[in-house]
Amino acid sequence: MSEDTAALRSLTDACVHCGFCLPACPTYQLEGEEMDSPRGRIHLIRQLLDGAPAGGPVLRHLDNCLGCLACVPACPSGVAYDQIITQARVLVEPARGLPDRLRRAAIFALFPYPRRLTVLRGPLRLAARLRLDRLAVRIAPSTVAAMARLAPPVRPRVRLPSRLAALTPGAPRAVVGLLTGCVQSAFFSHVSAATARVLQAEGYEVVVPRGQSCCGALASHTGRAAQARRQARRTVAAFDRAGVQVVVTDVAGCGSAMKEYAHLLAHDPVWGPRAASFAAKVRDVTEVLAAEPPTAPRQPLPLTVAYHDACHLAHGQNVRSEPRELLRGIPGLRLVPIPTSEADVCCGSAGVYNLLAPRPATALGARKAAAIRATGAQVVVAGNPGCLLQIRTALDGDGGPPVPTLHTVELLDASLRGDAGVTDLPVLAPHD
Repeated sequence: MSEDTAALRSLTDACVHCGFCLPACPTYQLEGEEMDSPRGRIHLIRQLLDGAPAGGPVLRHLDNCLGCLACVPACPSGVAYDQIITQARVLVEPARGLPDRLRRAAIFALFPYPRRLTVLRGPLRLAARLRLDRLAVRIAPSTVAAMARLAPPVRPRVRLPSRLAALTPGAPRAVVGLLTGCVQSAFFSHVSAATARVLQAEGYEVVVPRGQSCCGALASHTGRAAQARRQARRTVAAFDRAGVQVVVTDVAGCGSAMKEYAHLLAHDPVWGPRAASFAAKVRDVTEVLAAEPPTAPRQPLPLTVAYHDACHLAHGQNVRSEPRELLRGIPGLRLVPIPTSEADVCCGSAGVYNLLAPRPATALGARKAAAIRATGAQVVVAGNPGCLLQIRTALDGDGGPPVPTLHTVELLDASLRGDAGVTDLPVLAPHD
């Protein structure tokens, strides 16, 4: 038995099959199938470690897992399901059939590469003008149709300088490095710009390291360990060169993955220590902002807002109170809770899950949209662009009135700038 296999078996042995994970699991709620619960999947993984074939039911039920990690805080035994599912997916990856391998290869040859995604912006804009995106939703294969349905509006890209000075007198609170990422830099650069402006206003010097790219989150969460390690090493190197004190991200999935770099590169004698040092510096932007008292004055935003907990922020990083605290600090803003029964349920985005498994992802998106409608909110806010796309698509498709979907920092930025027309966005124009 290899060292990695022995470690995985040890992790699965912590599961006592109590069943507390069942009501927390979105796919178990949808399917009512034991093997589509964390407990059931752990049973399948044990069979796999005992020599069962990796294809067939094992592969299917592991693929059905969103990786939302809702089961982790629900488990009284402290089972590290996040590590279990990540390691198990590496084991079953070779068992995929050729069509599935080609589909995944196409996705991972595109999404983790910001330059390739940037090239896609022009065709997406043209397709939207000609309404070819709507045609693709009706006639294209499921993954392509899901891409067309979820594609964000193409907005002008914001190019951030490599260094932005703090806008408060005296020494900066800290020098922070901002991850601009892959999908984020191609389609959500306005969010990164808002993040930089808010950090500047609160006294932070912001560095945008050159040479960074995808952090490896998409690959890591989908069993592509070699690709994830390459991208992690590149990310660590870029931020090491920049010499920053804190690594800031405004993407929940990226933050969760980067905080796990010590595990990802644990067997690398050169990069392992560097990865551990890097991971200790990683913070979600809301963690950074909530850790110090605000200095920049907030202007009123008279809005009713529902906050959606991105799974990799709430379950993966245990960041729940900070975004709410920041939103409640905006004068005039009323924060309304999503109904308890749906508040912690994944929206169905889950990295590229909504491309690879569009049927359950669409069902979860519809549930989340209905729960948000029930709050009466004028705006829905989240800390992850994938969630924002998924929820926007679900809200657009349910026949109800428009509800803008915004990142937490976009509302903070609007408040700092006195932009009371935020509901007319969902784009906030960057400062010149």
